[in-house]
Amino acid sequence: MRSKLLVIALSSAVAACTAPQQQADRGVASVNIPVVTRADYVFDASAPGGVLAPGEAERLDGWFRGLDLGYGDTVYVDGGDGPAARGQVARVAGGYGMLVSAGAPVNPGVVPADTVRVVVSRNRAVVPNCPNWSRPSAPDPENHSMSNYGCSVNSNIAAMVANPEDLIHGREGNGVGDTLTAAKAVQFYRATPPSGAKGLQSVSPKGN
Repeated sequence: MRSKLLVIALSSAVAACTAPQQQADRGVASVNIPVVTRADYVFDASAPGGVLAPGEAERLDGWFRGLDLGYGDTVYVDGGDGPAARGQVARVAGGYGMLVSAGAPVNPGVVPADTVRVVVSRNRAVVPNCPNWSRPSAPDPENHSMSNYGCSVNSNIAAMVANPEDLIHGREGNGVGDTLTAAKAVQFYRATPPSGAKGLQSVSPKGN
């Protein structure tokens, strides 16, 4: 009885280790999916008493411009004097259509005294190991998906999404519905004349 139980236990352990790898690419779900990573960029600005020192706003603006700050980025202000300087940083970030978010991610190092730390968090979405032609498509007696299955569609989604964070948890609705916005595309479709409304033009080849 003990030997039988041991064999069953070993068989279950082997099955638990191998089943996920065997089943992962035998359905309609893509195995090659976008992976979202985050990078934090840090800028320390002199701000005695919570007021940006002369020239610091211009330096911050140049830093934002160098990062090509835009939609999908998140701006934070950290440090003991951060709340006092938040308004000045928000005015600079507002020139790029950005708001300053509450809180700040944890970064190495202590913010020095009379200094505020501006953090820009940027997400990036990529599909690792794509294209993936590591396994031939046939013969495949176990009916696996192709190793490249999902690479094209998901790589395009990762490249086109404006805010990669939306791939993680999406957007929460505000509970307000705007029927005009919802119907705008339908109205545009109905109001636009068909591209062939003018009919076909008669064109004769040269020389006739």
